[in-house]
Amino acid sequence: MNLARIVGVDIPNDKQVGFSLTYIYGIGRTTAKKICDDAKVDSTIRVKDLSDDQMNAIRAEVSKLKVEGDLRREVALNIKRLTEIGCYRGVRHKKGLPVRGQKTKTNARTRKGPRKTIANKKVAPK
Repeated sequence: MNLARIVGVDIPNDKQVGFSLTYIYGIGRTTAKKICDDAKVDSTIRVKDLSDDQMNAIRAEVSKLKVEGDLRREVALNIKRLTEIGCYRGVRHKKGLPVRGQKTKTNARTRKGPRKTIANKKVAPK
């Protein structure tokens, strides 16, 4: 099976171009649609049905964006800078807590991880 490769990522052949491009880090639905429009490719056709010229046009449009390794590196450096200067957002990143003002009493399980049960906690009487 001949997989299509764009910026070092194998994108699925059996999906529409608009959806397949979202497999690349840094490209979402809106950006994928814009790439297809700029490359003059219909976003609803399957990747396996693309001609070489269309594929090269898409590659050219994607190469104009900051995606994959460069974007991951930039995000990591931004977080590292915040933690080094010791600002509020940096402290929250360091502690593994939500950064953008969300409440943490009941939610935030994605950032905090699974619950840590506290021994001998009082149980409400029935």
